[in-house]
Amino acid sequence: MNYGEIKKNDIANGEGVRTSLFVSGCRHHCKNCFNQSTWDFCFGKPFTQETADDIIESCRPSWINGLSLLGGEPFEPENQKELLQLLISFKEQLSDKTVWCYSGFTYEEITGAEDSRAHTDISEKMLSLIDVLVDGRFVEEKKDISLVFRGSSNQRIIDVKKTMENNEIILYLE
Repeated sequence: MNYGEIKKNDIANGEGVRTSLFVSGCRHHCKNCFNQSTWDFCFGKPFTQETADDIIESCRPSWINGLSLLGGEPFEPENQKELLQLLISFKEQLSDKTVWCYSGFTYEEITGAEDSRAHTDISEKMLSLIDVLVDGRFVEEKKDISLVFRGSSNQRIIDVKKTMENNEIILYLE
């Protein structure tokens, strides 16, 4: 897996101050995507154990709320194995911090309720380590700059833990 950027002390991609990892690779190709350079799976730098360690270290200070995963597309099958390992280590070491994930796939596609390449043998395990999922492709025609933490009105901000417990979509911040 490659990544395009790591933003430390980011305040735009989830609640509070976070470290944001922008992974490379996305087949959605949403019209007017804000990060088209990360569509290419070869863009950026290789994700290594040192990269993972640096991300976790950057989240240790008390003022950091957690980690955000963006892209590219975190749930492209090629990205899931590395991200699952990062999430396992992150939750083991920083259980009091939250993980936000931005995906063009819907919750239903990730879990296999709807057919999708995002549903793999590890996608639900990966999802279980995420606290908040902002799901759905960016749709230019539904763009709304007044929305918090999302770009278009079709996207949902999902409380993953409550959704899994209740077996129904529970929105976050609603």
